[in-house]
Amino acid sequence: MTIQHRWDLMPAQAIALQKELAGQVDTSTPLDLDNLKMVAGVDVSVKNNVSRAAVVVLSYPAFEILEAVTATLPTKFPYIPGLLSFREGEVILAAHQQLKLIPDVYIFDGMGIAHPRRLGIAAHIGLWLDRPTVGCGKTHLYGKYTEPDLERGSTSPLLVHHKDHNEVIGMVVRTRTNVQPVYISPGNHATIETAVELILRCSTRYRLPEPIRAAHNTAGEF
Repeated sequence: MTIQHRWDLMPAQAIALQKELAGQVDTSTPLDLDNLKMVAGVDVSVKNNVSRAAVVVLSYPAFEILEAVTATLPTKFPYIPGLLSFREGEVILAAHQQLKLIPDVYIFDGMGIAHPRRLGIAAHIGLWLDRPTVGCGKTHLYGKYTEPDLERGSTSPLLVHHKDHNEVIGMVVRTRTNVQPVYISPGNHATIETAVELILRCSTRYRLPEPIRAAHNTAGEF
């Protein structure tokens, strides 16, 4: 299911829309990791109130850049934790419109469902595109966790405590031994387990997965 809406909302309207859209997100369909050919990284850099988005498609498992597109727009929405997609969504979609290749999955520098209203940027744009997406955040946004072990591949669940149960909204994952973890959650058309597996497969010598690094470098070139 794809969605469409305006991006120039007031914060209260944006929060209401997130609550409305969150129920449409699919986190029960596993990523098809056995047939992975192309993985995209998505990132946005902001400078002097101008946002530049990059979507970079890499081959898998060689991680060679196959296509890179960018778009630049004025940054209209303020920085409000939990509302990142309203600040970055429009410019990401403007970049994405130029893409000729169709990647198997997109990795976002940000959250999927590990979000107060279960609609981080990877989930939100995943709904818009109706494509498999995964969020890989550098910093903790939401949920409680204990530190994972120090070895690469160690994980710890990201939990939200309810009265009668704990809800798992993502995983804290060590992509390199003795390096700070990343915060992984499915966006759309992905499960927590396959999202974690994807990030580990795409993380080679660095803390961040190769598609995110490529997008970050491309978005930051201005």
